[in-house]
Amino acid sequence: MRFLFRWLLRLASLAIVLAVVAVALVYYLASRSLPDYSKELSVAGLTADVEIVRDNSNVPHIFARSDRDAYFGLGYAHAQDRLWQMMLLRRTAQGRLSELFGRRTLETDSLIRRLDLYNLARSSVEAQTPETLDALEAYAAGVNARIEEINNSSLGRGAPEFFLFDARMPPWQPADSIAVIKVMALQLSGHLSEEVLRARTSLALEDPDRLADVLPDIPGDGVAALPEYAELAPGARRHAELAPASGEDFLMPLPERGLAGASNAWAAAPDRSASGGTLLAGDPHLGLTAPSIWYLARLQLSSGGVIGGTIPGIPAVMVGRSQQLGWAITSSYLDDQDLHLEELNPDNNNEYRTPDGWAEFRTRRSIIEIKDAAPVTITQRWTENGPVLPGSVYDLGSITPQGHVMSLSWTALSGSDTSMSAAVGLMKAGDVREAIDVSELYVAPSQNLTLIDDETVAMKTIGTFPRRAANHQSRGRLPSPGWINTNRWQGRLPYDQNPEFVAPEGGIVGNTNNKIIDRDFPRHMSFDWGDSQRVMRWRAMMQGREVHTRDSFIEAQLDTVSPAARTLLPLIGSDLWYTGEAAPEGTPERRRRQALDLLAEWNGEMNEHLPEPLIYAAWLRALQERLIRDDLGPVADAYDHVEPLFIERVFRDIDGAAAWCDVIRSAAEETCTDIARLALDDALVWIDETYGTALESLRWGDAHEAVHEHQVLGEVPILKTFVNIRQSTSGGDFTLQRGRTSGAPEHPFRNVHAAGYRGVYDFADPDSSVFIIATGQSGHLLSRHYDDLGQLWRRGEYIPMSLDPELARAAAVGVTRLRAE
Repeated sequence: MRFLFRWLLRLASLAIVLAVVAVALVYYLASRSLPDYSKELSVAGLTADVEIVRDNSNVPHIFARSDRDAYFGLGYAHAQDRLWQMMLLRRTAQGRLSELFGRRTLETDSLIRRLDLYNLARSSVEAQTPETLDALEAYAAGVNARIEEINNSSLGRGAPEFFLFDARMPPWQPADSIAVIKVMALQLSGHLSEEVLRARTSLALEDPDRLADVLPDIPGDGVAALPEYAELAPGARRHAELAPASGEDFLMPLPERGLAGASNAWAAAPDRSASGGTLLAGDPHLGLTAPSIWYLARLQLSSGGVIGGTIPGIPAVMVGRSQQLGWAITSSYLDDQDLHLEELNPDNNNEYRTPDGWAEFRTRRSIIEIKDAAPVTITQRWTENGPVLPGSVYDLGSITPQGHVMSLSWTALSGSDTSMSAAVGLMKAGDVREAIDVSELYVAPSQNLTLIDDETVAMKTIGTFPRRAANHQSRGRLPSPGWINTNRWQGRLPYDQNPEFVAPEGGIVGNTNNKIIDRDFPRHMSFDWGDSQRVMRWRAMMQGREVHTRDSFIEAQLDTVSPAARTLLPLIGSDLWYTGEAAPEGTPERRRRQALDLLAEWNGEMNEHLPEPLIYAAWLRALQERLIRDDLGPVADAYDHVEPLFIERVFRDIDGAAAWCDVIRSAAEETCTDIARLALDDALVWIDETYGTALESLRWGDAHEAVHEHQVLGEVPILKTFVNIRQSTSGGDFTLQRGRTSGAPEHPFRNVHAAGYRGVYDFADPDSSVFIIATGQSGHLLSRHYDDLGQLWRRGEYIPMSLDPELARAAAVGVTRLRAE
């Protein structure tokens, strides 16, 4: 026995030693790719030396003697900190993810190849301005200088992820940067999903008048009656069975409904500013990831310093300020996507109907290489309206009649896309008017561009506006027959017809993705907007002060009061408050009374430390589920976020909307009060099962946890503990500090889509401007800069946004000097 014990002890000791050695080896290999920020390096491609000063937050300040060398430095800095992220974005645009991840990404690659994003990006290179071409080439040279350094010096392949996935890193090219913009356009475009959902809902509803309830228009004039989808697509199946869910497509850039673009931005003129200078606040909202899509940087260009948020892969400051100009972007919700039904020739499936008869699809075969599996060949098909989409995209197959396919018209599908030239030109614009003029080059994704210079504030919608015929059958709200001329796009509207607000009389301009104009179709902008609630709080906060300061703009940016809660709670609870009878402890009636008592004293603040936001959110979610489930059946699964306008229409009985409260399949006639009470009981049961029975000790932040997941390693056991970043957060779907919830059954209130970048700029004292991102500058999980800005972001704090070189040098974490060979 003693002999056996001795050998077991030896084996255990050996196993421990081997484990320690293995961990040490993994750490050594991974740490080899940690960037050295304090060094000198001779590189080819520079006209003069470049200095990259990393301030104490690891923000690179790039000093160069020419614009070309400054872009080279930005490419090098991006590749130092975010090489894996850049590689992943490029492979996404190329439809080549399956070479690394196998069949998990086949659907993603198939869609991207059919859209042909990368070839469109390559075609767009020659359309850029000479200055932009120079920037693209210099940036690519900077990225490639870092790749060459990694290969020559054995720097751990550039990032730890490259050890896990055999990803070769070919040289970066100018087309790669344009392709990244096209991937971002796809992530920010939500009208495709809205068209599909409107069609599915139209087919599911027995009463077509109820469509205006569950998919309400933002209040305002100018919307005419639409035909039923069944009239446009006679072969579409009413109450069609949905395709079985295959799980979330891995790394799919298509946004889920409600998770496309969002943002806030507002500006104040000097007469509305306490300091006498213009003010600007901006916080673009995107899906939360680790690392963040945003990367802070400062460039010294010939026109002066530029500082703000960049996106790795793109040689431009997308949001930020120069010495003369500040700019912020918000998703405009321009309707820049239309679906078209394409009728197949029954005698030849290689042809489709056009206004002039049958025509052949434009086709190209494409081979998708798949890790550990045989390659798959797909046939890309394009019509005159655009590419043909697979039926799996947003379950298009469920609304496509037999003998038809669906094609997509989209402004981003341009082979002469000059959006990159607009972004580069904007950095050098000297004032608001020059910025508006250079932004005419911008194509997609459409944005509201909020601007300030020393004296003026403005907002301009940028991006291509499709021209539609006045007698378009669906007005772009539903898929329409593509062989009818009036349903096809008729070109684009002139740029001077894009909405523009320069030096408004009230001195305040801004956008929360709300409806900004109400022009009649076909000169309209959209029927579907991203916000109907936040704008009410924003208006109140802007007009509540005669003059504003940097701090008042920060206060608004971080505000967590929900206008939706303040509006809806009195409606749905009006017959429940103070009407119940006494009930013993532990009964549903007593629990309901406790919840109602808490909500009665609540002011609508979605604070992470309070229980009321969780009770309210769970109640509204359960209420909408009860209202729509029996009417919509499986289609109700797509309505995974509460729509305040729908709830308000129902409880105010606008145009008979209270009909939703009656359960079709029950003999009794339920009232809205009945449904509100049952929904509250449902919510409390769910809370008890998920968070416990003590209502007073609930915390909204436990449910509304911001989840920044590593896109590839975020689900890997053990590793996910190190690569994912989770933070308790305030805010919600309808607060200015917006934290869009997931809507997923398991964790419905997780914060998955929020302001990854925040910035506030004061042109009375530009160096007092501030900014922040949601994680850290580095994409390397072993770096202390991987998540160091995350806690500041969570607490609503910022870091200085100064163009003063001495401030950057004062507490620099490193200085890199790139020497021209």
